[in-house]
Amino acid sequence: MRVNIMVGGPTELIPKEQVLKRRTETWIGVDHGASLLMDWGICPVAAIGDFDSTATAEMARLREWVAAIKTFPPAKDFTDTQLGVAAAIRDYAPEQIDIWGATGGRLDQLFANLFLPLQDDFRPYLPKIRLIDNENVVRYFLPGTYSIYAKPGLDYLAFVNLTPVRGLTLPDEKYPLVNWNGTIPFSWSSNRFTSVVNHFSFDQGVVAVIWSADLHLP
Repeated sequence: MRVNIMVGGPTELIPKEQVLKRRTETWIGVDHGASLLMDWGICPVAAIGDFDSTATAEMARLREWVAAIKTFPPAKDFTDTQLGVAAAIRDYAPEQIDIWGATGGRLDQLFANLFLPLQDDFRPYLPKIRLIDNENVVRYFLPGTYSIYAKPGLDYLAFVNLTPVRGLTLPDEKYPLVNWNGTIPFSWSSNRFTSVVNHFSFDQGVVAVIWSADLHLP
C-alpha cells in the first residue's frame, strides 16, 4: 500500500489536483497539513505534530473528525515530518511513502525534509520515500543500476549525491557522466531525458534523483 503524508508547507506549492485524485488512499496529516487535508475534503487516518501552526478552531475540527491525534510539545527531539514518517512505517509498513508540502518556505525545514531518509530510523525505507510538489519529484537511491522514466511536464533531471559517491555514471542522458567520484554533496542539475527511459548507476553512497519543471519560464 501507499501512504501519503501532508506536511504544512506553502499551499501554493502543493499539486492539489494530484492530491484529490488520491483522496481514497491513506493520508497522515502533519501539523497544519492535517487541517489542509480536511479543507480539501480528505479525512486523514491520523494527525501528528506539535500543532503550533494550527488554529484553535482547526484543532477542534480535527478532534471531531480524526480518530487518531498524537500531539507533541514544540520542544522535542524529532521534527513533525519525522514523526509522521515514523508513524507511517510503524502502523502501515507501506510499499511507498509520498510526502507533500515538505518544500518551500523555510530553508532549514526544507533541508530537514530532504535529508530525512538518510537517518538511521528511515534508511531502510529510503528507496520507498518520495517528495512531491508542483515543480519537483524527488526519489532516493542506494547503489545499483537503474532505469528511470520521464514524467510529463517535468523536463529537467538532476542527480544529487547526498553522501560521498563512487562510480556515478549517466550513460544515456543529454549530458552524460562516466564513473564520477565525489566526497561532498553535489548536484548534477539541468540534465534532460533523451528518451522515455534513461539509465544511471553508481557503486557507493546515496543519490537523489529530481524530476523538475521550470514553471517560471515564459
